[in-house]
Amino acid sequence: MSAGARFVHALALGLDPAWRRLPSDERCRTAEELCAAAAAWSLSPSLEGLEERSAAVLRSGMGTWLEVRNSFLGIIQPSQYVKKPTPQEQSLFSGERSRYLVVYPFTKSSDWYLLGKEARQGIMNEHMRVGHEHPEVRQLLANSFGVDDMDFLVAYETDDLPAFGDLVRALRGTDSRRSTVRDTPILTGIHRPLAEITALLGAR
Repeated sequence: MSAGARFVHALALGLDPAWRRLPSDERCRTAEELCAAAAAWSLSPSLEGLEERSAAVLRSGMGTWLEVRNSFLGIIQPSQYVKKPTPQEQSLFSGERSRYLVVYPFTKSSDWYLLGKEARQGIMNEHMRVGHEHPEVRQLLANSFGVDDMDFLVAYETDDLPAFGDLVRALRGTDSRRSTVRDTPILTGIHRPLAEITALLGAR
C-alpha cells in the first residue's frame, strides 16, 4: 500500500418494506442499534477494516433489514494530474459537510491510457479549469483500478445541486468526455444525520 493511501467504500442500501410494518418500539430499537454501529464507519487504511465495519452495520438491528443495492470501492491517492491540490479538490471528510452528496463512478477507454502523458495532461488541464469555475462544488477522487469495476470513484459535495448539474454539463463539453466509456449509476443523496434518516423511514 502506498504511503498515505486510504480505502473508501460507498454503499447504497435498500430497506425491506416489511421493516416499516414492525411495531414502533421495535423500529426504534433496531434503528438505534444501526446508528450505534454506523458511528464507527469511516475511511480505513485497509480493505479489511472497511469490510469489518460495513459487516457490523449490516448485522446490527435495522441493518439486518437492509440489502446492498450498489457498492463502490476506491483508494484515495494524489492525482497524477494535479500538482498543487486546492481546497476544492481535497477530502470531503473534514470541515462542515455540504447539503448534497453525489457519488459518481466512471471508466475511461483503452485509447485514453494509450495516449502519451503530455496529451493526457493537456486534456485534464482543460477538465480541471472547468471544474475550478465552479468552486461551490467540492470533490474527492478515488482510484478503483483492479479493486472494482470502474476506474475512478468521485464523490462531490455541494449546497447548490443545480450548480452541480451545470458543472457536469460543462465537463461533458470538454475533450475528456471523448474517452469516458461509462459513468453510471450516479447516486445523489441529502446529507442528514443517520438518526434523522431512520426517523424519516419510521423510527419515531
